[in-house]
Amino acid sequence: MSDPVEVLEFWLEETGPEGWYLGGEEIDATIRDRFGDLWQAAHAGGLDHWIDGPAGTLAFLIITDQFSRNIHRGRAEAFATDPMARAAARKAVAEGWDLGVPEPERQFFYLPFEHSEDMADQALAVDYLSTRMPETGAEPALHARAHQEIIRRFGRFPFRNAALGRETTPAEQDFLDAGAYAAIVKEMRS
Repeated sequence: MSDPVEVLEFWLEETGPEGWYLGGEEIDATIRDRFGDLWQAAHAGGLDHWIDGPAGTLAFLIITDQFSRNIHRGRAEAFATDPMARAAARKAVAEGWDLGVPEPERQFFYLPFEHSEDMADQALAVDYLSTRMPETGAEPALHARAHQEIIRRFGRFPFRNAALGRETTPAEQDFLDAGAYAAIVKEMRS
């Protein structure tokens, strides 16, 4: 089984910022093959001991908040470890571990809040990305505000409805048809 160093080397060095948000079947398959068993272990509570400092917690967050989306894209399991990620992120911020990690990878301590469908978590994401990432936080903070706006409008992320078996409302369908998240980001840039 992999260790935190292998996760961090893959995500921070091999993949790097240019690949973090690309998605696609190739990266999904690579992550599924290399780290699928590790995600299962995290989901079962077998990696909780990683949450002991900046590096281990960062690796845990990458597995539970990022890799989960690659491994299980389009399925409810993509969000199954989100509560674990938020709990680890809360502890990391309370301990100041996030500030021990350089930018831009520091953002992974805050993305569990951005991925939450809770407005209080959304406020934390915007705050942390705006105030705790002075060098590289402007772009991530813009995306956090876009996520926050979607939760403000709908109380949930409509683009998750199919995966979670939720009924899409007419207003949500209009939003999805009009460009969804990308349209919100474009609107905020103008």
